[in-house]
Order: sequence, then C-alpha cells, then structure tokens
Amino acid sequence: MEGQSRKWMVLVATIWIQAFTGTNLDFPSYSSTLKSVLGISQLQLNFLAVASDMGKVFGWCSGFSLMHFPLWLVMFFAAFMGLFAYGLQWLLLSKFISLPYSLVFMLCLTAGCSICWFNTVSFVLCIKNFPTNRALALSLTISFNGVSAALYFLIANAIDPTDNTLYLLLNALVPLLVSILALLPILHQLPSHQLASHAATPLDSYIFLILYILAIFTGLYLLLLNPLSYVSSTACILLGGAIFLLLIPLCLPALFSKNLARLVFRPNSNPNDSRFNLVDTNNLELVKELIGSTENGNSLNGNISNGMIEKEGCWLSCFWKVIEKQRLTMLGEEHPAYLTVRKWDFWLYYFTYLCGGTIGLVYSNNLGQIAESLGYNTYLSSLITLYSSMSFFGRLLSAAPDFLRNKVYFARTGWLAVAIVPMPIGLFLLVLTGSKEALYGCTCLVGLSSGFVFAAAVSITSELFGPNSAGVNHNILITNIPIGSLVYGLFAAIVYDSNAGSRSLLQTLVGVEMVCMGRQCYMTTFIAWTCISLVGVVSGFVLFLRTRPAYDRFERDRT
Repeated sequence: MEGQSRKWMVLVATIWIQAFTGTNLDFPSYSSTLKSVLGISQLQLNFLAVASDMGKVFGWCSGFSLMHFPLWLVMFFAAFMGLFAYGLQWLLLSKFISLPYSLVFMLCLTAGCSICWFNTVSFVLCIKNFPTNRALALSLTISFNGVSAALYFLIANAIDPTDNTLYLLLNALVPLLVSILALLPILHQLPSHQLASHAATPLDSYIFLILYILAIFTGLYLLLLNPLSYVSSTACILLGGAIFLLLIPLCLPALFSKNLARLVFRPNSNPNDSRFNLVDTNNLELVKELIGSTENGNSLNGNISNGMIEKEGCWLSCFWKVIEKQRLTMLGEEHPAYLTVRKWDFWLYYFTYLCGGTIGLVYSNNLGQIAESLGYNTYLSSLITLYSSMSFFGRLLSAAPDFLRNKVYFARTGWLAVAIVPMPIGLFLLVLTGSKEALYGCTCLVGLSSGFVFAAAVSITSELFGPNSAGVNHNILITNIPIGSLVYGLFAAIVYDSNAGSRSLLQTLVGVEMVCMGRQCYMTTFIAWTCISLVGVVSGFVLFLRTRPAYDRFERDRT
C-alpha cells in the first residue's frame, strides 16, 4: 500500500507543476504593456512570442538531460531558467533596468526552454509511475497546464488588479516555489525496478474517476468565478478556494486504507467487472510483449487491410496504396529518434499538430491585439480566462478514449482528427462577423480544440513510437510549435501592421509601435488560419486511416 500511495503523491506533485508552469498562457495579459515599453511594432512583438515558443526547439535537451541527471535536478534547472528570464523582463517592465530588444528576445527564448523542461519532467513522471494507465495520468496532469492563466490572473488580482507587470514577477517566482513543494514526493517515488510490482490495481479506476470529477469542478470554479475577482478582497477568497481544490488530492493516500478497500470491493463483488473498469492489469505485460516481438510485427507490413477495394477506381486504389505504404503495424514498439523521423506516420502526425494545436497557440498569443482591434479590450481578462479554461476542458476530454474504450472503441488518432474540427469552425465565425459573441465563441472552440491536441499528443507519441523514447520523440514533434508560431504569427503581424499604416515590410521591422483598429486588422489572417486548420483535419484523418489497424490489433489483443 505504501508503494501505491507514493505513486499517487507523485501524480499530485505533477498536477501542481503543470498547474503553475503554463506561464506562456498569460502572455496576452502583459503583451500590450511590453509592446509599449519597448516601443516596438506588432511584428517585433510577434517575434518575442515566437522566441518563447522556440524554447521547444531545444526541448530534446531536457530528454537527454534526464538520461544523465536526477529528475529533481532537471526540474530545478527549469525553475531557475524561468526565474532568470521572467525576473529580468519584470525589471524591464517596472523600469528598473533598460534592455535592448535582442536581449529581451533571448530572455523569451530562455523562458520557453523553462516551460518545455517542466513539461518533459511531468511527462516522464507520469509514464514512469503509471505505465499501465499513462494515458489517463498524462491527460489529467497536462489538463491542469490549461488553468495556469486563470490561476495567475487570480494571484495578480489578489495583489494589485491594475498592475500588468505582476504577471512576469509571478512567472519568475511561483514555479520555483512549486518545485520546492513538489520535491519531497519526487524524491520519495519508487525506484524503477519496484514500479512493476506496483503497476495497477482495480482501485485505480475509482481514484482516477474521482480526480477527473475534481478536475472538472476546479475548471468550472475558475471559469465561472474568475469574472468576480476584479476586487482584491474577492480575488483573495477565490484564490484560497482554488488552492484548496488543488490540495484536496493530497487525501488520496487515505484511499488505500484496508477499510475503504473493503467498502469498495466487497467479498461478493468482482473488482475486474467490465461495467466499470478503466484499468487492464494485463496491459503492461501486453505492451512488453509487443515491444519484444518487433521481428514478428515487421512481418505484418502490408498484410493489414489486404485486398481492400481492389475493384475500385484507379485513383482510389492509389490512395489506399499510399495509406498502406510503410504504415505502423504495432503500438508500443520503441523507435529511437533517428528511426522516428524516417516514418511517414511521424510526418503526418507532425503536420496534423502543426496545422491544428499550433494554430490555437498562435491565436492565444495574438488574443490581446485581436480583442483590442475589435474594440473589446476591456474584456481581455475574461477572454484569456475563457481560453485557458476551455483549453483545460479540452485536455480533460483527451482522456475520453480511455474512459470509453470498453463501450465505444475508437483509435486515439481518430479522436485527434475529430478534435481539430472545432478550430476552423471557430475561426470562420470571426470571418463572418466581428461581434463580441463571435469572439467569445471562437476563443471557446479554439481553446477546446487546441487543449485536446496538446494533451492527446503525448499519449499518441508514446503509443506510436514507444513509451521509453517519448521524452525525446515528443520534443522532436513539438518543434513544429516555434515553426508554426513564426510562420503564422509573422503573417498575422505583417497584415496587422500593414493595416495600421506601415507602408513596407522594412518599416514594419524597424518601425515604432502602431495600433490597428477594425475587423480588417485580422480578417485575412482568420481566413488563412481557417484554411490551414482544415489541412490539419485532413492530415489527421489520413493519419487515423494509416494507424487504425495497429490500434485495432492492440485492442483485440487487450480484450
């Protein structure tokens, strides 16, 4: 029982880390202030947002660092990178120091590295301590990353609602404090060689269900009550309630008492009853068996879906040949980085993420200027909270394949393709009208869609290319974020500045701060983003068709 308690304490620590280290989500809260202090154009501001995302280009370093250094040391290195990067930016906005634009760019890059390193630590903790239920653990913990903006909004309002520079100070200090709190559970986690004997129990199903219900309640609490926190006294009370909700999971070890186990599993009950069982205790052994049978799996290439649609037209036959070419036939097979990047499925997966989740991130980075250009700047805080909260619920929904797999089975890559569909719908709303309702609706749909993609991607990476290689492979995958942030954000900034009065790209690059007002500021951008997200839907659907046989085979073996 002690071993079971330890892994749940590690999960709680991971929830705390994720809840307070999504510091890039509050960028719109201080982006306008940063733009004004530096006296820069929208394009130059966009480069700072890209710099933060570029930290993910070096995310693979965190995966390699975990191979050579203790996990707690990597976590604190991430915390000190954030302390340095955000701390200097806060001093800049508070006008204690003056920094050139190039140095601010490097500070944003360092801050992005800090976020990515924290994420890698969280992913590894979940995969290591919950090998059987890693998808549930990953979806749950990653979801709390979506409430970071709402939590920082409460903390800032509790201190001073009128000071936008507080966000940078909080970004510097809070992750370090949370790392100190999380240190004890991490240091006391079970060694790797003992985790197999504490893999999964039937009670895990009920604990995960309780945690997900609690997470939903926490998200609703932050979403519905945050608009009331513009008064410091009210914000303090609401912040206390949010902290209390984050502390409740500390009671989990009590669930392992023998008395509760007798209540939940009476002698005449079957703990493996299929009516309510999210845990397959043989799943870990199945994964090991699949990983160990690589040679047998390779012999299956081309045999799945054999003979399909032979009598169809030539174009359809060619389409299915492309679908079947070098497709993955097994889940859980380990792929080192050099093999991963040679797989067609990886690049389909890469472009699905690039044209899906990355669009949502760029939208959030531009949300401050989008609201300002449409004349809804006074609603910016509620828009940021809405995006953050809906991203949180989207991340929670990424656990649907695991909760429903005994009733409605659908490959996780299929869920990924479906999850991107709301994004072009939301963006198209803003193409049709620039009303406040359309802005709120778009923010809601984009946040929900991108949140699902962010959370589901980690589980998909571990399933398609192996759980042991996920720390490195997933960081290779998310290099699409800085690329997308640069390309999509650059296009948006050029359109914005051209409508604000800049006559050339050179003027935009070296120009002074310009403010654009009206729907035309982002109209072309919304149309382009809508088309790109539709490409993401198509790419995700093709990925689903290619990987569905592997998922079906795994599910048949599991059941």
